[in-house]
Amino acid sequence: MKTISIVTPCFNEADNVEACHGAVAALFAPGAPLEGYGREHIFADNDSSDGTQDILRALAASDRSVKIILNARNYGPFRSNFNALRAATGDAVVVFLPADLQDPAEMIPEFVALWESGVEVVAGARVNRQESLTLRACRAIFYRTVRHLSDIDIPLNVGEFQLLDRKVWEAVVSHDDHYPYIRGIIASVGFRRVIVPYTWAARSAGISKNNLPRLIDQALNGIFSFTNVPMRLCTFAGVVMSALCLLYAVASVGLYMIWPTMAPRGMMTLIVALFFLSGVQLAFLGILGEYVTSIHAQVRKRPLVVERERINMDEAVAAADLPVVDNPVHALQRKLDAEAA
Repeated sequence: MKTISIVTPCFNEADNVEACHGAVAALFAPGAPLEGYGREHIFADNDSSDGTQDILRALAASDRSVKIILNARNYGPFRSNFNALRAATGDAVVVFLPADLQDPAEMIPEFVALWESGVEVVAGARVNRQESLTLRACRAIFYRTVRHLSDIDIPLNVGEFQLLDRKVWEAVVSHDDHYPYIRGIIASVGFRRVIVPYTWAARSAGISKNNLPRLIDQALNGIFSFTNVPMRLCTFAGVVMSALCLLYAVASVGLYMIWPTMAPRGMMTLIVALFFLSGVQLAFLGILGEYVTSIHAQVRKRPLVVERERINMDEAVAAADLPVVDNPVHALQRKLDAEAA
């Protein structure tokens, strides 16, 4: 019997986790579209304080297909989601199903049917969004910016609501990334992909925990994770500005020689030039700082998350199925030690 794993990260979703569990369980019930498949529903809780954990414990006690990871603190949705994804054991894995069901569970049978036909990655595309015009416009700008700047093809409107074949899952979770941009990682590994459009529904209960600072942080991570274009733009802009400054200096001297009274001079010119160039330099340093900060976090090799507890999970099976991610620094040291011996 084939098993479908479904990953649901949550934080303070007491109003939604029961409905999410029920919606998934109904898909596998007798007479339902996924009857005959095994079910593994992994909830990853980011240290909720509203009773979510108590509800999850009750669900796990009554349903062995529910597996739970309780994090020691809130590590954000991407880290928590990726850590839970590494624990999946199914033949196919739904990377992300939100507890609020804005990405509809009813799409999963269609994903599974496409997977059974030989498709290795089935990606849901949020072509319609039940949200404000402002948010839709901001998301559209973000998706297009990431796609045009990235070195790989990241489809428009595709988030983490995707189904992966087991071999694709192995390629994805083999990435050792301190802040995984999951949709970008999935796109980067390749494989045969089909995109299925759907409507991203409005929340029916609870409040979204993705506030503006978090959304900006996730957007910047998406941009800086898969491209060096921002740094190259800084280089090109620096060259162009240097050339323009040189031309301005030559033109000023020439104008002064020909028509001294019309030459631009004085404190105003100096102040404008100074503040403009200083602002540009600070912006470029900020872009450089984003890359340096990311490198710094990566080389320190801190745990992706720290878990407080796992429920209904076989640690041995999870560990055996998880690809080993070797630290390249340690690998190089072992090689040097072997040569020295």
